[in-house]
Amino acid sequence: MNRVILNTVLISCLAIAACKRKQPPANTEVPVNLLKLKTQNVLYYDKYPSTTAALSQVSLLPQIQGAITAIFFTEGAYVKKGQKLYEIDERIYQDNYNAAVANRKVAEGTLVQSQQDADRYEYLNKYNAVAKQLYDHAIITLQNSQSSVKSADEAVKSARTNLQYAIVTAPFDGTIGFSQVKLGNVVTPGTTVLNTISTNDPIAVDFIVNEKQLSRFEKLQTNKPVTDSLFTILLPDNTLYPYTGKISVIDRAVDSQTGAIRIRLVFANPKNSLRVGMSCVVRVHNEETTPQMVLPNKAVVEQMGEYFVFVARDSVINNPKAQSDTGKIKHKLLAVQKKVQIGQTIGPNVIIKSGVDPGDRIVTDGVQSLHDGSQITTANKVGPSGGKGGRG
Repeated sequence: MNRVILNTVLISCLAIAACKRKQPPANTEVPVNLLKLKTQNVLYYDKYPSTTAALSQVSLLPQIQGAITAIFFTEGAYVKKGQKLYEIDERIYQDNYNAAVANRKVAEGTLVQSQQDADRYEYLNKYNAVAKQLYDHAIITLQNSQSSVKSADEAVKSARTNLQYAIVTAPFDGTIGFSQVKLGNVVTPGTTVLNTISTNDPIAVDFIVNEKQLSRFEKLQTNKPVTDSLFTILLPDNTLYPYTGKISVIDRAVDSQTGAIRIRLVFANPKNSLRVGMSCVVRVHNEETTPQMVLPNKAVVEQMGEYFVFVARDSVINNPKAQSDTGKIKHKLLAVQKKVQIGQTIGPNVIIKSGVDPGDRIVTDGVQSLHDGSQITTANKVGPSGGKGGRG
């Protein structure tokens, strides 16, 4: 009986050992999808955050002190150059003007009297009929009267100017904003801001570029562009603005801290749909006519600010047993990591500027499971979701 039990146990152990020997080795090949890299003509835009700005904008400041007695405009309205906007209490300035005019009349009367005395003493002096001292005094009095009239004239001009400053007018055509003062507020010259006026049409759009791109935009400013729609903008609601722009100004200097420089475009704004201070996106049409290398965005992996792709390479696997059994050399596919320089993103794709060559087989799906030197296979196709997690 014991022998039967021992034989049974022995047979079971041998069976288990045989099963273990027959298990196939684990498959270390990562299933991937490959794409043969080609060049193609592409249409894309370089995009830059931007802000609209007025070509002319001024803050209205009073030139005299006083209380606001009238406001002649509607806030947010379009105003014309010379249009009356505010009135500052003019009574004191009107009184000063009237007093200055009266003082000038007194000075003019004194001048007439001095002229008559000087003429009389000059006649008598010819015949030595008057003391020389009296004649000299008459001439000096005449000169003083002439100076008094000139001073009175200047006082009248100053009083007239202050009186005119009581009416604040628009310096140019544009849109006026919210009034910063109300009726009865006392304003101070050079300090109190009454309002702001800015021009509407045309309007400026400012954006920042890196100094490395400066030469490109200088050429775009001086040379006629290949396409008429070289500069366009996307509005805050992501709609395309219907008018195209052109370069107006490139700033005089590069910011030494950031290495950036400001560029100003000018756009027509006939419907006043662009307002000062809006956030937009400037699109600069790509004028590159040579074919570009394009890959799906998911094929690119970002690591520490650098970008990589996996290229499939044929490799001979050093397996002496396989060679002795079959007499053939065993070939495998390996994923080789390559650093690339990327360009503009175009929808789900991205332009590859350097690092790989046309004809290379690029891993597009399965990249999240790879490292440099991983064995790969295309025998089991990977669904599109398998490549998720490439470039973020």
